[in-house]
Amino acid sequence: MIELSEEFWNNKYLTNKTGWDLGAISNPLKEYSNQLADKNLKILIPGGGNSYEAEYLWNKGFKDVFVVDIASAPLQRIQNRVPNFPKENLIHANFFELQGTFDLIIEQTFFCAIDPKLRQTYAQKAHQLLRDKGKLVGLLFDAVLNKDHPPFGGSKEEYEKYFTPYFTGSMQPCYNSSEGRKGMELFVNMIKK
Repeated sequence: MIELSEEFWNNKYLTNKTGWDLGAISNPLKEYSNQLADKNLKILIPGGGNSYEAEYLWNKGFKDVFVVDIASAPLQRIQNRVPNFPKENLIHANFFELQGTFDLIIEQTFFCAIDPKLRQTYAQKAHQLLRDKGKLVGLLFDAVLNKDHPPFGGSKEEYEKYFTPYFTGSMQPCYNSSEGRKGMELFVNMIKK
């Protein structure tokens, strides 16, 4: 297994080896975001990368959006693309060391980018970071992918083992995936227990 360090991820962004990056918010997360009425939600996007989701939410009037990433390069890209996005909301840190509370965590590729050994810890950390009845919403790959480098795939059955102790809700095949991901994603909409 390769070391998924800050240097590893910065290098991916600096050399544009970001095949997972759609260049825009994914269709499912765009549709979900369009249904959010409460603009005061405190939202976290972990391992946000170029975080088109944060940009989209910010432009729709959500002002309490935070992105955490271990790599500084994508955070700088967000700042360059969206100069009025608050710099203090771009957190250069390890998600697993993050403190605070949020109403909503939006998951887009991060869970499948971390070492699979950390998946149970991810579920625990997401639970810890969410307020009572907070939500974890987003996409997980429902496919066999790579074993030795990200993105790492998995299945609904595997993921349920991690999340069921901490969350209730749904984990369903995604009906509106972006091109190239059709039939390979689960849409998760889970509430903190």
